[in-house]
Parts: sequence; C-alpha cells; structure tokens
Amino acid sequence: MQTARTKCLGASTLATLLLAVALAGSAAATDTVADRSGLKWMELPALPDAEGFAGMFSGTSHGVLMAAGGANFPEGRPWEGGQKTWYDTIYVLQKPDGRWKTAGQTLPRPLAYGVSVTYQDTLICIGGDDGRRCYPDVYQLEWDQGEIKTATLPPLPTACTQMSGALLGDTIYVAGGIETPDAGQSLHSFWALDLSHDAGERAWRELEPWPGPERMQGVAGVLDGSFFLLGGVRMTTDVTGQPTRMTPYLRDAYRYTPGPAGEGKWSAVSELPYPLAAAPSPAMPAGQTHLLLAGGVDGSLFHADPRTHPGFKRDILAYHPVTDTWIKWGQLPDGSSRVTCPMTQWADGFVMVSGERAPGRRSPKVYHATFQQAKAHFGLLNNSVLVVYLAALVAMGFYFSRRVKSTDDFFLGGRRVPWWAAGLSIFSTQLSSITFMAIPALVYRTDWVYFLGNMMIVGVAPIVIYMYLPFFRRLEVTTAYEYLEKRFHVVVRLLGSLAFLLFQFGRMGIVMALPAMALAAVTGLNIYVCIAVMGVLATIYTVLGGIEAVIWTDVLQTVVLLGGGVISLILIAGDLEGGFGTIYSMAAAEEKLTAFTPGWSVATTAVWVVVVGKLLEQFVPYTADQAVVQRYLTTPDEKEAARAVWTNTVLAAPASLLFFGLGTALWAFYRSHPDRLTPLARHEQIFPWFIVEQLPAGVSGLVIAGLFAAAMSTLDSSMNAMATAITTDFCRRFKPGLSDHHSLNLARWLTVLLGVVGTGSGVLIAWLNDVSLWDRYVKILGLFGGGLAGLFALGIFTRRANWIGALVGFVASAVVLYLVQQAGAVHFFLYAAIGIGCCLGLGWLASLPVPGAGKNLAGLTIFTIKKARG
Repeated sequence: MQTARTKCLGASTLATLLLAVALAGSAAATDTVADRSGLKWMELPALPDAEGFAGMFSGTSHGVLMAAGGANFPEGRPWEGGQKTWYDTIYVLQKPDGRWKTAGQTLPRPLAYGVSVTYQDTLICIGGDDGRRCYPDVYQLEWDQGEIKTATLPPLPTACTQMSGALLGDTIYVAGGIETPDAGQSLHSFWALDLSHDAGERAWRELEPWPGPERMQGVAGVLDGSFFLLGGVRMTTDVTGQPTRMTPYLRDAYRYTPGPAGEGKWSAVSELPYPLAAAPSPAMPAGQTHLLLAGGVDGSLFHADPRTHPGFKRDILAYHPVTDTWIKWGQLPDGSSRVTCPMTQWADGFVMVSGERAPGRRSPKVYHATFQQAKAHFGLLNNSVLVVYLAALVAMGFYFSRRVKSTDDFFLGGRRVPWWAAGLSIFSTQLSSITFMAIPALVYRTDWVYFLGNMMIVGVAPIVIYMYLPFFRRLEVTTAYEYLEKRFHVVVRLLGSLAFLLFQFGRMGIVMALPAMALAAVTGLNIYVCIAVMGVLATIYTVLGGIEAVIWTDVLQTVVLLGGGVISLILIAGDLEGGFGTIYSMAAAEEKLTAFTPGWSVATTAVWVVVVGKLLEQFVPYTADQAVVQRYLTTPDEKEAARAVWTNTVLAAPASLLFFGLGTALWAFYRSHPDRLTPLARHEQIFPWFIVEQLPAGVSGLVIAGLFAAAMSTLDSSMNAMATAITTDFCRRFKPGLSDHHSLNLARWLTVLLGVVGTGSGVLIAWLNDVSLWDRYVKILGLFGGGLAGLFALGIFTRRANWIGALVGFVASAVVLYLVQQAGAVHFFLYAAIGIGCCLGLGWLASLPVPGAGKNLAGLTIFTIKKARG
C-alpha cells in the first residue's frame, strides 16, 4: 500500500505540474485579432476581374468556394458615362491559399442581387435581376469533380431582386425586395421553401410578413433557432415619377421564430443603433450568442457626390438576442468595407466576396474572418488558488486512505459517514458542473418555467425515505441491483447493473469534456491538460480514499459552489442601481419571471408536464442510480440515511432559488452592461465568463476551482459506483470465494481503468469538438432510465410481478420510449414517466400469465416488509 501511495503521490505531483504549466502558458498566450469583436481577418486571393462585382452569388460545394454572377462598370464610372454590365461567370476557389479560376459552365443568364445559400454541398441561387428585368428562378449549383452541375428548384412566387434571405435548418426564408429593377415600391413579402421535403413536394409558401414597413436590401441573419430581418431601405418615386430611395434608411429589426405546422411568429427587437442597409448578408453568428453586422450603408450620404464619397461604414455591430441589445463591437480592416456582397461560411470562418466599396466602385478583394472567442485574464492569484484547491483534494484522498482496510470501507465508508455529509454528497452528485453552468444559462436565456420541476424532489423524498430506503438498508446490500435479484432473478440484477454501467461509461466523457471546453474557452487554459489533470487527480483520490474521499470532496465542492453563487448574486445586485429591486422590475417587465405555462399539450412545458414529468423523473436517480443509492448506505443506520435524504431535499429549494436567481440576475446585468459581454461560443459559458471577469481575483479562482472539482466529483462518483457494481454484481456474484483483500485490490484497479476510460473519452470528445456522438449514446441509454426505475417500483409495489414480467416491462418501456422520442410529439420531461409507467404496467400484465414460482417475498415488497434494524 505504501508503494501505491508513493506512485499516486508521484502521479498527483506530475498532474499538478502539468496544470501549472498550462496556467503559465495561458497567461503568456495572446490572440492576434483585428478588433474586439473576436474576428481575425485574412485577405484571400482576389477575383481575376480587376474591377470586382456587386451582388454576386456565393456558396460552397464539397469544400470548394464558388462565386457567380454580379455586376460592375467595366467601361468607366457611372458619372463618366460608364454602363453597368451583368455577368454569368462562375469562379471557384478550391483552397484558401489557391487561385480563383473560371468554371467550365456559367449561370443560365447574367444575374446579380439575388439571395444565395449553401445547402448540402450545393449553392442555391435565388431570384435576382439582369438590369432589364427581375427573375423568380431558383438554381442549384454543385461542384462535381471539376464540373458544375446545375439543377432547378421551384421558382419564387414573384420575380424578385435586392431581397434578404438565409437558411434556417432545412428551410430557406426570403424577405422583401423589389419586383422590377425600376420599381418605386418595395415588397412586403415573406416566403419559405422547406428543402427537407421530396423534390416533387417542394413549393414556396407565403408566410405572414414582418409587422414593419416593406423594404429591400435588409440584412438577414440566423441565430438561436430564429430568422432575423435587420434594417433595409424603402423605395418610392420622386416628383418626376422616377424611383428613388427613401431617407433616412430603416433601423427597425424583427425576429421570426418558426412554430409547429410550418407556421411561426414575428416579434420586433431593438432597433439598430443607426439606419443600415445592404450590409454583407447574412449576418455572421459569433458563437451561439451574437449576430455581427459588418459594414453597410446608413444613407446619410445618399445625396453626396459619388466622386468624393468616402466609402461605406466600417463599424461592426453586435446584436445579442438574449438581452435584446446592440453595441458597436469593432471595425472592419482598412479598405474592406463592403455592401451588396454575400457572406459565405467557408474554411472555419466567413468570406466576403468582392462587393461595392463606394458608389460606382467595386473591389475584387476577398476577405476571410474567423471568430476567436476572447479570453478573460485569469491572473496569477486565481491560478495559484486553483492549484492549491486541486492539491487539497488529492491530500484528502491520502488522508482517507488510512481508513480503507476492506471493501466495506472502500464502497461504503465503513458506514461511518455522518448524515449531513452524506446529504451534501447526494446533493453534489446531482449538482454537476454542467448543471451549475447550465441552469443559470437556461434561465438567463428564458424564464422560470423549469423552477417548479426542480422542486419535485420535495414530493419524492418522503416516498424514497419510507418506501425505498428500508429495502436498501435492511437487506444489507452493497449495490441497489442486489435487491432486484432478491426480488426477481439474477438476470434482472445483471440487466439493471449493466444498464447503469453502460450509461455511466457514456456520461463520464461528457461531464469531463463540456465543463473543460467552457472553462478553457473563457480562461485560456489548455483544454486537454485540464481534462487530463481533472481525470488524474480524481482517479488518485478515489483509488486511495474510496467513497469517503469522494463524499468529503463533494462536501467541500458544494460549499465552494454555493458560496460562489451567493457572492455572484450579491455582486450583481450591488452593481445595479436599485439592487435586487431593479433586477426584479427589469425581469418582470420582460416576462423573465414566468414560472407557469398554461395548457394541456404534451409537447410543451405546460405546468402539468413540468410537475408530473419532473416528479417521476426524480425517481430515476433517487431509486435506481447506484451513485446516489450508495450514499444511503454509507451512514451508520437507516435513521441517519433518512436524514441524509432530507438534507439533500432541504438544500434543493434554496439552491434552486439561487441558481434561477443567478440566471435572471445575469440577464439584468448584461442588459444593463452589454459592452461587458463578449460573443461566446456557447450559452453555457455565460456564468464562467462572469465569474472570471467580474468576481474579485482569488474569489473567481476559488469558484472556477469549484467548477473543476464539480466535474471531478461527477467522475469520482461514477468511478466508485461503477467499480462497486462491477465488483459486487459480477465478480463476487459469480466468484463468491473471492477474498475481501483481492476484491479490494480489484476495485482499486477497476477504478484506475475507469479513470483512464473517462479521461480518455473526455479528451477524445474535446479533440473531435463534437459531443453529438456521445450525446446520442447517452440519450439512447437514457431510454432505459425510466425502465430501470420501473423495475424497482414493480418489485416494491406489486406482489404478482415476476422476473419474466419484469424483463418484458423493462424492454417494452425502452421500445415505447424510443418510438415516442422518434415521433417528437411528447416533451422530454415526460420520458421518465412514460418509461416508469410502461415498465410497471406492462411488466405487471406480462407477469399474469406466467405461473408463480413460489418465491418468498418476505421483506421484499411494501406489503411484506418487516421492521428490522437498519
């Protein structure tokens, strides 16, 4: 054991040194960006035509950038008598450092000023004009082994040019424009084409237009599941009957959120800081949080002499939909201001192709922008606090290692853990670092509708204490799944334990990677080193101290996180004039405190869905999850275990108030100070960003350390619970002669292996920068969560159910849930209720035709339980 401790000490020292190096590296690292918007600009090869083009179509196909059509003045400026010419040329650029070349094919006709979108490796060109007339045609261009393949899509309802458009999901939206090149009236039209339909079923639908005036040259944008229409200009006729633009240009803005059955809802959003039209479109999404409008024309120089025109605006405007605020957020590089040009996503960034740099003047230059999230300054003091905190966690592992003499010590802490510590550990097990970041972020974005669901533990706790806890304590089990064998059959036990293990395997990587990705994004820490350090340190103290080390580190982490939340809330209130009263009045005015959604639909967060769904969802962790149930078994007796459950329950209400209040306070803070919020890659980074940027040095380091510890807490809980399940439900079950000494060594080696797997999967997720695979894995295995809770309910609350019926109910609940999930007609809050209900009901029915096996149920159901000492 001394050798193992020495090796662990060496490993922990190495991990701490790795973290120190990462911190030092992050402090020294700097990002070279053109402006505070976080956009790094690079000039790509210019188009071959020295004049350049306005109103081109642009998109990508199989990794190739395409630019087509456009218009310019090849024979001199318009004030010099030059005539405007339209083109049908298609240019392609195969890599950022390559050269533009003309494709062998052309557009069906010279064309410009339409809308272009990229969909499934094709460029879709919509509408436009050739100077004489406008067209409704929609073309689909695909680069295929050096050739352009052209196909047609359904035409627009009306010929149109100078409109706004963008792709949201599988649907193209097109707004406004003009019907003829010399139109004296703009369109007030809004059309949609759903590309997910089969080719023969596709057709443009005319939707309700935005509530403001008609317009052309508005800027489209897509963010947060909505389509945005920003600014633009109205057309009219002058005293001679000639078409002209109305000044001032428009500054109003609107958001369209699609709804069921293809319908949606428009809402007005905050006006632009100044009138704006014809900016590169669609606007660039900066992470998940902001839309960036680059340049554009404000109309203030509409009547100026074009020969002396200074050029268009260089300002970058940032819109934040959550707080509905606009700010000026940097500038375009010198000479890059553009209007009437497309904005295309390519090569991990956005490309502005050619465009107009001043009236009558084009530019062939092509600019590429990549978004780089700003990093907060973490500082030496915060770095030091983080290192000391993590070192303290490992020290706790070494301290408790002296008390681990048997598997009972390693798995159950010798049943000597005080009730209040076990209760805090249960609370911490349910409060992962993802939850700590996600709840404030969710409330920050929405409202309090989910709050009532968090309170459902209050309704579940008495049931757990009086109807479940006695079985786990009086049967003297080590894992929850031992009860399933005693009540049903060994096959049911193994199935339950295996479902738990498979779910935890997938979950470990996610709970390591997501917090590390968020923390690395805002602090500049190396993400891989963060994951490695968390994994190594958590493995070390879990291997050494077993469940006791896990529980006591959970206690420390709970105190730090709750304390950090309280400090954050107080500081926010202190920063706003009027304090908490201002937060409340601001939130109430914008309906950010809504806690109840009326209605009876199963597809929404109607109040009954939240209450019923979250109530039954609580049964999954508190009755069927070994990581939670194991805490019930670490206290000296049943009475102490009940107190532990009550401790967790009592904490749930104030903690929920704290986290939901934090979300609302963060919204009020950044609505009042939009300049303090940088564009973030993910909404969940909002609270870590506030912590690092706004909390005092040292305090922010401690709270960030608590977030690290919360991720480690989830990993250590999974490792210890999984090692317990594998050792108890599989190894000891089929090799009963295995000595306790060998079982303890096996459990420790299993913990090391599980730590490696969890850390490795976290690194892999971060490297892939895509959690979708693991997310799908966890969702699929989550289908068994309700069935697993249903197995325990079936055993405790029925006499007739047998093991055949239990298996049928378990499998049937997963199948039903899968079908429900695929249909998408039921809110996910109800998944656990459906799973539990199906397993319970179908399992009982399936047991009826199976002859009873005469199994002794004494002490195994709620009807036959005997009072005994816990």
